[in-house]
Amino acid sequence: MHLVDSSQNQSAEALPLGEKYMLTIKEAASYFNIGTKKMRRIAEDNLGNIAVFCGNRFLIVRPKFEEFILNSSEI
Repeated sequence: MHLVDSSQNQSAEALPLGEKYMLTIKEAASYFNIGTKKMRRIAEDNLGNIAVFCGNRFLIVRPKFEEFILNSSEI
């Protein structure tokens, strides 16, 4: 009988979006209820502040984006 350790089998996708530190454009758009095009534009305009470019994709730093939204009167 082969036993598998479930802690090694869990992928990053099993983690709820609210617990992730960095989100992809699609995840962030879904989490914050903002369109993907608008989210990409915000990421491009705020690169280094709320977003980073990793390989060939933007990643949104969730806590910094939450602060960005709180300090913005409009998006």
